[in-house]
Order: sequence, then structure tokens, then C-alpha cells
Amino acid sequence: MSEGMTRTVLGVDPGTAITGYGIVGETEHGEFVLLACGVIRTAAGEPMHLRLLELFQDVQALLNEFQPDEVAVEKLFFGRNVTTAISVGQARGAVLLAAALAGLNVVEYTPAEVKQAVAGYGNADKSQVQQMVKRLLNLDQAPSPDDAADGVAIAICHLQTVNYNART
Repeated sequence: MSEGMTRTVLGVDPGTAITGYGIVGETEHGEFVLLACGVIRTAAGEPMHLRLLELFQDVQALLNEFQPDEVAVEKLFFGRNVTTAISVGQARGAVLLAAALAGLNVVEYTPAEVKQAVAGYGNADKSQVQQMVKRLLNLDQAPSPDDAADGVAIAICHLQTVNYNART
């Protein structure tokens, strides 16, 4: 856990080409603080097993560096493209394995749950979610690129959910 934080969460938006992440801490006063965000990119020409290994190792490095208390991951959403869903599922597996090996609790949220927790509306568009992320973290601009902003939103969703559940 980062110094001065009561809870730190790694939020992950998994993908094999690009995985977005955000590490958000909560202070003793209930304020959210962005500790880090970014993307993990893997090379399209590489074999899948090597891309998954790279993703796994990069997530392990984030866990080692930031020592989060929990990991929040976007649930697999089956759209029309089964091939994409399978590769996202494999990426999720690499992230879940890294978290499990670190002994961390993993919580999963659907895209609608993330939008509801962050923007107050389950059908909010990306720009609405990004504006609320910016506001909740008191940032000058929303995290970039979009995948990183999604990872941050997932971390915020988890913190909001934990706080709501603690009050009810």
C-alpha cells in the first residue's frame, strides 16, 4: 500500500494488444488519488503465448512496485466478435494469475457497473466517464489513452463500491 493511503487498488481493462491500468489510492479523508496509469502493449506479430507472458510479467511488475490491496478487473463482455472475446479472456487470465500469485483479492465489474459507479449512469459514454474520472481525481485532464482511463475508472468503481457497501 502506498504511504498515506488507506486503500490502494489496481484497476485493469484487459486486452491482448493493449491492457489499460490505473492505480488509485484513497486517503484517510476519503479523497481518491491517481498514483499511476498507463497501458501495457504487446506486439501483434508475436505468438499469443509470448504476448500473454509479457502481459503477465508487466502486471507482476506493477503489483510489486505499487503493492495494491486489491485488483479490480473488467468482466468479460461477449459482443459479436467471439475471437476478440477469446483473446480478452486470455488476457484476463494472465492478469488474474498475477493477482492470485501475489495473494490479492480480485473483484470483477461489468462495463455498466463501472459507468454507474463513476458517472452515475450505466449507459454513460466514454467521454462522460472520462470527465467524471477527471473530476473525481481533481485532474487537469482525463487520463490518456482511453484504455488507461478505463483502468482508472475500474479502480474508482471498486473504491466507490467498497465505500457504498461499508455505509449500507
